[in-house]
Amino acid sequence: MNSGQALLVATLALPAVGAFAAAAVPARLDRAGRIAGTVAAALTFVASLLLLSHGTPGGTGPIRPWHELNQPWVPGLALRFHLGVDGVSYPLVALTALLTLLCCGYTLWKVPEPGRGRLLVALLLVIEVGILGVFEALDLVLFFVFFEIVLLPMYAVIAVWGGEERRRAARKFVLYTLFGSVLLLVGVFVVVSKAGTADLIALTGGAGLPRGAQLFAFTLLALAFAVKSPLWPLHTWLPDAHTEAPTVGSVILAGVLLKMGTYGLLRVGVGVAPEGARWAAPVLGALAVAAIVIGGLVCLAQTELKRLIAYSSVGHMGFVLLGIATLTATGAQAALIGNIAHGVITGLLFFLAGAIKDRAHTGLLPELGGLRETAPALAGLLGYAAIASLGLPGLAGFWGEAFAVVAALRRGWTGLAVVAALGAALAAAYFLRLLRQVTHGPALKPLAQPRLAGAELLSWGPLVVLALVLGLVPAAVLNLSADAVRALAEVVR
Repeated sequence: MNSGQALLVATLALPAVGAFAAAAVPARLDRAGRIAGTVAAALTFVASLLLLSHGTPGGTGPIRPWHELNQPWVPGLALRFHLGVDGVSYPLVALTALLTLLCCGYTLWKVPEPGRGRLLVALLLVIEVGILGVFEALDLVLFFVFFEIVLLPMYAVIAVWGGEERRRAARKFVLYTLFGSVLLLVGVFVVVSKAGTADLIALTGGAGLPRGAQLFAFTLLALAFAVKSPLWPLHTWLPDAHTEAPTVGSVILAGVLLKMGTYGLLRVGVGVAPEGARWAAPVLGALAVAAIVIGGLVCLAQTELKRLIAYSSVGHMGFVLLGIATLTATGAQAALIGNIAHGVITGLLFFLAGAIKDRAHTGLLPELGGLRETAPALAGLLGYAAIASLGLPGLAGFWGEAFAVVAALRRGWTGLAVVAALGAALAAAYFLRLLRQVTHGPALKPLAQPRLAGAELLSWGPLVVLALVLGLVPAAVLNLSADAVRALAEVVR
């Protein structure tokens, strides 16, 4: 096993071992368990960074892994434990490792009721294993297995540590996700049975699948990934889950879990069934634009901080899906940039929303106000994150959305491009309304001071640093993924 293969294994083994260590610690040593889990998350993040430093693209075709591990898994069924990373998957691997580390670090100073922080950290690490496995899997059956690992731990995070309506929100999350999982399983079965292989490298480009099989498989896969993305009108689980989840749950949900859907649609749906993607592209584009507009309009009517941010994710992910639907290299790049930018910006927004709610003991907008007077530093960070999310030119959120509109124009979807651009203006409207009320409105109540303000800053401080250099994110993503995206676009063409 070479160093690259060892790093691939380490990104999955370290959080798995950390989860076991955190859960095995006795209740009286709860903080020690949280520390152990955070150390495992930190080592995983280091391993993800080393994947880039050791990266040497090799192979031919649309998928050219920098590192690749391919070992027998279930020989009787010809299944293999096949992992790898390339320019499309690596940015999401690094983002997942970073956000999980920050969430584990957050628990060192703030554990939501009913306590048991070590178990919360263990669940976060199990979720990390599943998400990283999805981004690294190069076997379709293995992809499905990792896709399902996330379900029950996230249900537990919401149902145990969430808000007053946590059980209803958790049940809704599970029911929607199970529906998507059934469709994904059937889609995987159709592809593997028709192609005779589950290897994603071999499958990319159609692998000789007949047109009818590609249309059927893409329909199933697109619906499955639309639930996770989420694509309107299958998005209704998202606001409830975000609103009721604890802060760390909301960050993981928005930051990386939604990316499983868009990544799967690009890597598996478009890559494995390109004819199906070409057939369904106009419908996907129309639904993506509908998500942009409807998400923005609903945000204008929201009166709860986390719920507003949750619905904003529907609109932002609509731009990601619009980029994918164009089936062009520009659109795919827009989707990748939008994914990373949304993960960083919305992760920061949910951390800030959690900090505000902890101090004000409410997330209702009519009960908040005057933040620039009572907590000026927090108000400044919220303002910066909000203008980054609304797509201020020069920041990463702008480039992802702008490239998606340009890709739609080049595809000939002028009407959809114009409506999407108008939908982007809605983001400015609802975020400026948010800032006017929360930061510049009259101070309605004094804010409680956190016990460990320094620790709070350390927990989400790295996201602030990233937010300050968000303009560099597009260049980095473009540089990493250019070759892989061009090869994938050639396959679809």
